[in-house]
Amino acid sequence: MTNYLLIYRADPAAMAAMPEPTPEQGAEMMNAWNAWAERAGDAIVNFGDPTAPVSPGADPTVGGYSLLQADSYDEIAALLDGHPHTAMGGTIDVYETQPVVMG
Repeated sequence: MTNYLLIYRADPAAMAAMPEPTPEQGAEMMNAWNAWAERAGDAIVNFGDPTAPVSPGADPTVGGYSLLQADSYDEIAALLDGHPHTAMGGTIDVYETQPVVMG
């Protein structure tokens, strides 16, 4: 199996302009993420967390990450179909991790 790093991106200005979700909307968003996590199942190595830039020059469009595993990128692409982050207007960059061989 190969690990894939998902980087969640969104336009910071667009995100800041969005109104604060109502409790019902917040619950709906969490339900969408939970449904995706259930569908992804064992492919999820690390569900991840939101991120915030702190170093000079850090990319402010990066808003979070997940780490998944699969036999191919095609499997990852299928898991990303209908992903809640893209449904909210964001994009997802996918990177295959490359193991470091010591020795």
